[in-house]
Amino acid sequence: MTAVSRVAIAGGGVAGIAAAILLAEGGVHVDVFEQKPDPGALGSGITLQGNALRVFGRLGVWPAVQEASYSFDVLGIRAPGPEAPVLAQIPDQRTGGEDYPATAGMYRPDLARILTERAREVGANIHLGATVASFEQDDDGVDVTLSDGRTDRYDLLIGADGLHSSIRSMLGIEVAPHRTGMGIWRAFVPRPEAVTHTDLYYGGPAFIAGYCPTGEDSMYAYLVEAAQDHGDLGEAERIELMRDLSQGYGGPWEEIRSSLTASARVNYTWFTAHLVPDAWNRGRVVIIGDAAHSCPPTIAQGAAQAAEDALVLAELLLARDAVDVSLWDEFHARRLPRAKAVVEASVQVGQWMLDHERDADVPGLMYRVGSLVSEPA
Repeated sequence: MTAVSRVAIAGGGVAGIAAAILLAEGGVHVDVFEQKPDPGALGSGITLQGNALRVFGRLGVWPAVQEASYSFDVLGIRAPGPEAPVLAQIPDQRTGGEDYPATAGMYRPDLARILTERAREVGANIHLGATVASFEQDDDGVDVTLSDGRTDRYDLLIGADGLHSSIRSMLGIEVAPHRTGMGIWRAFVPRPEAVTHTDLYYGGPAFIAGYCPTGEDSMYAYLVEAAQDHGDLGEAERIELMRDLSQGYGGPWEEIRSSLTASARVNYTWFTAHLVPDAWNRGRVVIIGDAAHSCPPTIAQGAAQAAEDALVLAELLLARDAVDVSLWDEFHARRLPRAKAVVEASVQVGQWMLDHERDADVPGLMYRVGSLVSEPA
């Protein structure tokens, strides 16, 4: 007997769909409520570290992810400037174990499609264009009211509804994402033949210039700068600003720059971070993924930590026969320290750059985090 037989999940991102797959595989009735009419319609690229790929293996989607992505085991470091000399090529840690590459880049909508198809395949119900409007809980369950007025009863409500989680707010948790001082330009462009792994350029007009291949013909490129307010810019202005900022970088950036057109879907977002420092649940309602913690993409662990939250929660719910204090104690003991370490390290890397600490031990910090997440969640 499992601790739950009916579960509602608010949010159809990595955390929510991963939890849905695992619980539905275990015989639990799962309803996922995702506010977007098509969760895979938007996005550019995503960098997935090995510990995320390890969870995808458990979800049964690694073969599809592998086919739709571009894998590599090395990280390049280049100098800014027109010549862009390669300073180092560093073997990357296989944090998911030897069965998985160190890193895979892929198109975000493809990942959303693969996960959603798998969830439906194992029997989870995906309701698009629907949100959880409110809930009331007691010792035995949660009455969930949807945006269309329907109400249903569940054993558990999982809030996996992202950075600005409404479930988190409804629980009375006041922690929310805060800006860390940086912003990132992203573009989805054709992959130059020379790009076979991520290269990072530190310094120059931006703090970081980088790119990650996502397929044989595609990749995404990014530039990290001090946070600016670009919210009122039109498409042509965004393209021009990213193109101007990229002028300080040579090598593959020469081709990237020429590809910064309307088809590149240039966008700009701020780096933010947060961590709910105590229990992520209140009774039979729990938040996971970006609802519970978020970090800048400086060490590419956002999706990995969301997937790990889902894996640990589902394992406990399927292995126990009651939703009780001991279940939540084990969940938080396994997830809070790991998420905290990742959030703090991600913020620290950015802070070193903002403070111009040229001798900061970025490689050492990255190695310590890699060693931490190499252990299964």
